[in-house]
Amino acid sequence: MILSPMRFGDYIWPHNPRIYEIEYKRRIVCHKVPFGLYALSDMGRDQRVLRGEGEFVGENAYDEFKKLAKMFYSDKPNILVHPIWQSAPAWFVGLRLKQEPRKDYVSYEFEFWECFEGYELSVQPVLPSPSIEKDEGVAQRRTYTIKKGDTLWGLARANGISLAELLALNPQIRNPNIYYCGDVIYLS
Repeated sequence: MILSPMRFGDYIWPHNPRIYEIEYKRRIVCHKVPFGLYALSDMGRDQRVLRGEGEFVGENAYDEFKKLAKMFYSDKPNILVHPIWQSAPAWFVGLRLKQEPRKDYVSYEFEFWECFEGYELSVQPVLPSPSIEKDEGVAQRRTYTIKKGDTLWGLARANGISLAELLALNPQIRNPNIYYCGDVIYLS
């Protein structure tokens, strides 16, 4: 199987890293209850973490590493495109040389953290106010325009439907993790 090259912002790996791992975590808190009982609370998922290692080989290996290192100094997240992980905005949080670099060989490790930049500092309404399409002779369909901070799961829950039902109403959404502010979705 031929995989597409990994990319971060404007940087494209000349060949994919040799090893990578993707970590998914959920934060669960245990609350102690008198007489030895407990209750668990789901505090939501943590960011996904992509770690890996690779080598640059050839007469320009060290120059290639310097191009990658330049991306580390970016002061904002960029889109990370990985051959098997869905594209996501991410911070480049770690880059490490594994040995003294040579002009023709560099071994390195890297780490990216998926980010969520959708938080608003101002107060937002809890329940969205959907609009209703009006067309004579056609059943009315409720629509909603996605705003910063919205999640499909949250919109489905707020409108009394499951995420599966929301996705069935919106076949244009191919990946439920990728949607944009301004997208219009159907709620009924």
